[in-house]
Amino acid sequence: MVLLENDAFLLELNKLFERSRSNGSVSLTIKRYNGHNKPESRKGQVSLPPPSEYFCLVRAKLKSKKLSTVIHSKDVNKFQQAYWNLLKTNINGLKKLKKIKSVKPKAH
Repeated sequence: MVLLENDAFLLELNKLFERSRSNGSVSLTIKRYNGHNKPESRKGQVSLPPPSEYFCLVRAKLKSKKLSTVIHSKDVNKFQQAYWNLLKTNINGLKKLKKIKSVKPKAH
């Protein structure tokens, strides 16, 4: 998985959306990240100190191509705005739902 800067991640994500138009879909996950690369130990071993601030880890996947970025808490609003604009421009392949007309009972 490739860890990119926020702006580079958005550029590569745009490329993934373009590739997915013909075939496939892009899978996105967003989760809280504490900055530690190793999992916490289990049995009474020395545990890692709690983080002073949490980050946001964003991952994108299209077939075998994987991207990720870490967003600092001060950059979340800026990233969300850029991410939202990217989604608005690329979500155009959604299918319209057909409305089902309800059958009215005949009056006698």
